Amino acid sequence: MGRSDFSVLGVMAILGLVACSPFSTDSTDGHSEDAIPSDVLQGGETTVFDRGVNAFSLPARNLDADHRDPFFIGNSLFNNNWVTPPSATTARDGLGPLFNARSCSACHFKDGRGRPPAPGEDMVSMLIRLSVPGTAPDGGPNPHPMYGGQLSGNAVLGTKAEGRALIEYFEAAGTYPDGTPFSLSMPKYRIDNWAYGEPGASLMISPRVAPAMIGMGLLESIPEADILARVDTDDADGDGISGRANYVYDLRAGEARLGRFGWKANQPTVEQQVAGAFSGDIGITSSLVDGDNATPLQKLDSLPNGGFPEIEDDDLADVVGYSRVLAVPARRDWQDAEVRTGSGLFDGAGCAACHVREQKTSPTAYPAALAGQMIHPYTDLLLHDMGDSLADGRPDYLATGREWRTPPLWGIGLVQTVNGHTQFLHDGRARSLEEAVLWHGGEAAASRKRFLAMSAEDRQALIRFLKSL
Repeated sequence: MGRSDFSVLGVMAILGLVACSPFSTDSTDGHSEDAIPSDVLQGGETTVFDRGVNAFSLPARNLDADHRDPFFIGNSLFNNNWVTPPSATTARDGLGPLFNARSCSACHFKDGRGRPPAPGEDMVSMLIRLSVPGTAPDGGPNPHPMYGGQLSGNAVLGTKAEGRALIEYFEAAGTYPDGTPFSLSMPKYRIDNWAYGEPGASLMISPRVAPAMIGMGLLESIPEADILARVDTDDADGDGISGRANYVYDLRAGEARLGRFGWKANQPTVEQQVAGAFSGDIGITSSLVDGDNATPLQKLDSLPNGGFPEIEDDDLADVVGYSRVLAVPARRDWQDAEVRTGSGLFDGAGCAACHVREQKTSPTAYPAALAGQMIHPYTDLLLHDMGDSLADGRPDYLATGREWRTPPLWGIGLVQTVNGHTQFLHDGRARSLEEAVLWHGGEAAASRKRFLAMSAEDRQALIRFLKSL
């Protein structure tokens, strides 16, 4: 396997795309960059000024030349399909035998956010985590003995996909205190066509859509001490917010480390997140994650594979590097009066207690483009109890079945432009940002109550602010 298999023309096309997009005066609403408030530069000096369909696919604006070629190679690996082994395309063979997607970009289209399937569609940018009671040797969820840790909805020729996940939605009507009606879409999940036998009554599931890829390296670069300083397990300050850290097994370190990535903060590093996705989603082994999602009980070892590892270390490193430096776009419409009002309402409702506006990256972060940046991700990277309505009932390391990591909000207003939908929360059940707010419970119940009590004009202003991020 080697990089010579990758298309030079493909890399040149990517170079052309990136070269023509990173900055325009239109994107800064006609203002010079020096006049822009720091919170508009959500990624600090890495911020890009793009509000179009490629807004999530650009490298950090201050990335040095030495890291740009690996970025383009990583982009090619991220976007190209993997194929069934054996194949003459040796750099990309090894798919499966069980998988959910053929490429990283199938789930993270244009490096953006996934969604639940439309009626009649199979899951593509959404997956179902599986486990049974107990914990794995590394302290994480206990995989199902037959079906492993994730449902695979596809398989190579010669074997069977594990099953098909289906969603049914029910409407739950509500009314604001001012009399305005609303409705929430409640999902119910089932899995049909179990190919290797019924899973048993102890099966636990957790549906999750693919999150946007932007800013991962910046989040990885926030000093651990800064994150832990916000932990308030017993709510000692009495504000109703008791964020907790998740500690997860770090394969590279060989010990438990702070979790930062994933809907329950169950991955410690960008590298492990990427390698885990190659394994679980595409069936591609690496030197870091040496297995795929097929289990010994499925007896699929006799099927061809792409050798070991199926993605070479240098190629994995390029995908990791690419994922680290995908830039965050600047805020938009920041001078709009309604947006500015919504910003104050966001704070007044208590949203910023978890969706922390400002963080600073380590001065020694790698690559240097990420170091010492004042960023505005709107997350504390901690776990919070979100109440029964959003609970999946499935523990994940230290995260309980009611806890979720605070998701970053930067870029959320561009999801519709980039990905063509407005499906939010961990399983995409919220059909708008307004619905996403209304689903909040648990530690966020007080903020939800304040949102409910707002006038229609103020609710609209708060949502306008979110759309500016």
